[in-house]
Amino acid sequence: MPYSTVTRKGQTTIPKEVREFLSLKPNDKIFYLIEGDKVSIMPIRGNILELRGSVTPKKRPEDFEKVRKQARKRMSKKLMRSE
Repeated sequence: MPYSTVTRKGQTTIPKEVREFLSLKPNDKIFYLIEGDKVSIMPIRGNILELRGSVTPKKRPEDFEKVRKQARKRMSKKLMRSE
């Protein structure tokens, strides 16, 4: 099972086996999905325009922290379906 160590600065190296599995290349972006006591990482593919429409305001003023969490959750589900 691949593992890595976290440095004092909070940095780590993604193990080669994981990078290959996710087809990660230098400068690729990854997404962390936190669900309960588990964290999943997924590559972010595409561009910012694909995010258009992932947040629909329901009322004014918006709780932007809540909106961000909802958008992350929707995008993570979309990313997981596309893999």
